[in-house]
Amino acid sequence: MATKTKSNEKYVYFFGGGKADGNESMKNLLGGKGANLAEMAGHKNLKLPVPPGFTITTEVCTYYYDNDRTYPRVLDSQIQNAVESIEKLMGKKFGDKKDPLLLSVRSGARRSMPGMMDTVLNLGLNDQTVLGLIEKSGDERFSYDAYRRLVMMYADVVIEKAGGLEPVKGVGIRKLMDEKLEKMKKDRGVELDTELSASDLKTLVKEFKALIKKHLKVDFPEDPWQQLMGGVGAVFASWNGKRAIEYRRIERIPDQWGTAVNVQAMVFGNMGEDSCTGVAFTRNPGNGDNHFYGEYLVNAQGEDVVAGIRTPAPINNLSKNDHSKHLTTLEKLMPEQYKELDAIQRKLERHYMDMQDIEFTIEKGNLYMLQCRVGKRNGVAAVKMATDMYKEKLIDAQTAIMRVGPHQLVELLLPMIDPETEKLAKVVAKGLPAGPGGAIGRVVFTSEEAADWALRGEKVILVREETSPEDVDGMHKAQAILTSKGGMTSHAALVARGWGKCCIVGCSEIEILAKDKVLITSKGQRIHEGEWISLNGTKGLVYEGVLPLKAADLSKNESYKTLMKLVEKEKRLGVRTNADTPKDAQQAAYFGAEGIGLFRTEHMFYGEGSEFPLFLLRKMIMATCEKDRVAALDELAVFVKKDIKATLEAMHGYPVTIRLLDPPLHEFVPHDKNKLQELAKELGVRVSVLNRRVLALHENNPMLGHRGVRLGVSYPEITEMQVRAILEATGELIKEGKSANPEIMVPVTMGKHELRHQREIVDRVYKQVCKKLKLEKIPYLFGTMIEIPRAALKANSMAEEADFFSFGTNDLTQMSFGFSRDDIGGFLPKYLDLKLLPDDPFVTIDQSGVGELIKIGVERGRSVKPSLKVGICGEHGGDAESVKFCHRLGMNYVSCSPFRVPIARLAAAQAAIEEKMALN
Repeated sequence: MATKTKSNEKYVYFFGGGKADGNESMKNLLGGKGANLAEMAGHKNLKLPVPPGFTITTEVCTYYYDNDRTYPRVLDSQIQNAVESIEKLMGKKFGDKKDPLLLSVRSGARRSMPGMMDTVLNLGLNDQTVLGLIEKSGDERFSYDAYRRLVMMYADVVIEKAGGLEPVKGVGIRKLMDEKLEKMKKDRGVELDTELSASDLKTLVKEFKALIKKHLKVDFPEDPWQQLMGGVGAVFASWNGKRAIEYRRIERIPDQWGTAVNVQAMVFGNMGEDSCTGVAFTRNPGNGDNHFYGEYLVNAQGEDVVAGIRTPAPINNLSKNDHSKHLTTLEKLMPEQYKELDAIQRKLERHYMDMQDIEFTIEKGNLYMLQCRVGKRNGVAAVKMATDMYKEKLIDAQTAIMRVGPHQLVELLLPMIDPETEKLAKVVAKGLPAGPGGAIGRVVFTSEEAADWALRGEKVILVREETSPEDVDGMHKAQAILTSKGGMTSHAALVARGWGKCCIVGCSEIEILAKDKVLITSKGQRIHEGEWISLNGTKGLVYEGVLPLKAADLSKNESYKTLMKLVEKEKRLGVRTNADTPKDAQQAAYFGAEGIGLFRTEHMFYGEGSEFPLFLLRKMIMATCEKDRVAALDELAVFVKKDIKATLEAMHGYPVTIRLLDPPLHEFVPHDKNKLQELAKELGVRVSVLNRRVLALHENNPMLGHRGVRLGVSYPEITEMQVRAILEATGELIKEGKSANPEIMVPVTMGKHELRHQREIVDRVYKQVCKKLKLEKIPYLFGTMIEIPRAALKANSMAEEADFFSFGTNDLTQMSFGFSRDDIGGFLPKYLDLKLLPDDPFVTIDQSGVGELIKIGVERGRSVKPSLKVGICGEHGGDAESVKFCHRLGMNYVSCSPFRVPIARLAAAQAAIEEKMALN
């Protein structure tokens, strides 16, 4: 649908010369980069040396896609006026043959999308204007270096990608040009681009133009205005490029936001040894340390720093690493400019009150600021920065809590390579530690292979010389990333840092033979595709084979402990854990769980030490009469009580919600012929008898069959045994002077009559246990797990029988959607790609559907019993958005797996803060 525009509508916002049309608050309109450029250039407390330029708004991007890739009529004149303003400030003219103004075109979405959209530098150069640049700069080599860069970028970004042209035989124009460049260097016997002469570069420009004509069937445009508008269109087009779409999907950035375009006067870091370009952070983005951190390259343009072609040098001693420790720091090479840059970074951090990622260029000794934005950081750094800034009184407690994404806490919990095993393992290569944690996986050499292998369930590590934005899908699906080139500000490091993914870059001790699908270490070891390696991303170490991983130890992380103290003061929603063993309970308590929201009794029949309890359970299942069944249950009760008592004791008086037996009985009986024969022998029955019982238990759809409360209705003695074990365990602990608070939860209910039936059993057993243990009372609550849509709708009558509701969101999602969570792999990815569903409903609660049922259940239940305790115990309890939804519904608690307890706690605190912000 075409978008109408007004003739007086403003689409272009200028900045420069100490003034700006916009400011930092206008990110939605100007994008993050445009808003920050305006702020740096025009704010009264900053007025930094920003090359003048202008921002074309995100509204133009929307118009561009709504109107068949055309622009508002008034845009041309507004761009012309803005270019004239740049010309006045720079004293140069765009397209002038004697003293040409050159421009850059860059993207700028509301939220940072590093490297996912396109950039074009040096716009305005052609065969005529390059001569004027030579005349003015006095440097022929620099001028032709800038020209060859423009031709390479323009061919790749504007003509091929934005033009929708398919690469010839799968090889893009950029690769063809890179091959020409590498051949030229080889022929001249040099390693670096900077060692090529002006004549060499001039030859490359001609050869590149010939490649464009031959392969892309068009001429490189000599008209500067055609170049500029081509660059603008290419940035808008790149918003819907494959890598940008994939990144937005991963980061949940809305498609409709669009990108702004930033056009800026070029300044040059490649004008000789007194010029450079760099990327820096006001604090270390890898570990959060409070010191200025960054890298730079002498005689280079910005793309060189992130491309990993040359090893960047550190800006100061604190930025040195194993690869750059021998290189001269910027502080030593250009002390005056470093001092100015250091003062600016301090000012920027105080102004924005957050860590800043900055790009700078020094041209002939003059410092220019090209960009600042809130810097990407991994989870370890995020927690440290937030708490440090709180202690420094730069931010308040609520801001500190909001600074850490719940997913970033996952990174603090990332497993590390077991340190004891690592001591004995042999390091095969060492690189730069760009991403935290440990990882194991099979080696793959392309993004496509990483995605394909991961789809098959394989754990992979993507190994590349260097990554590019085209690799984003494989990078996200890989367990970790290993590159042989690039520094700590390279593309791989930047993207991995944002995702908290284990990553090692600049590992020059490996050589990658991609065609042969093998990497060779400096010691001659060959590791082929599909073979296992292990990475220590915190130390930058590579090991051959599989090393065991071990959970991280947070006991020594003071920043984490400080953050969690702040979290506890803010959150209202309780956080429990789903735990099946005392060990799980202890782990969850360590992470701050306030009880157990789901203890599954059936899990004592799986895993270590389960052989005899499982035998007794099978004996009960095979019983042909109530007498035999009760006898088997009596034997089993000893083990059930022991397990429950140990778990209650481990929680030190916190509530423990114990779900009565839920799975259908056939799950506990083997179906393999040999195992059936073994079981028949153990039970002392004929195989034919056993077979008949197995057939009798068979169900066409056990998910909807004889399970949960239905077992307790059919066999009341099963409920009785479990309730007796729970109450006796509780009573015994009380007599020992300990606290215990069990909550008996009946699963898979659909109405109050089932609950009443089960409650009568509980009441009867309660009296018996109190009498047996000579106790006046034993604390317990009786409730139900709501996982059937009918139960949510009948919650008002069910509340008459229940003290609490716990929503089993896994099964409630299955039954609401009609999806089997075990079988969604065949179709759900397509649903998500086509945006038929915004998210996987088994990962985050479907708030408009399943969430509506939950809301109805809570409201109807509390309309009958205002004091009704309500929580959830599905896997959604560890999903941040689902936790916030539960907070808004006024639930008492969420329950999740032990390792997601910190995430749920943080999300609960953020929900409370967001609620306060909305009220204010």
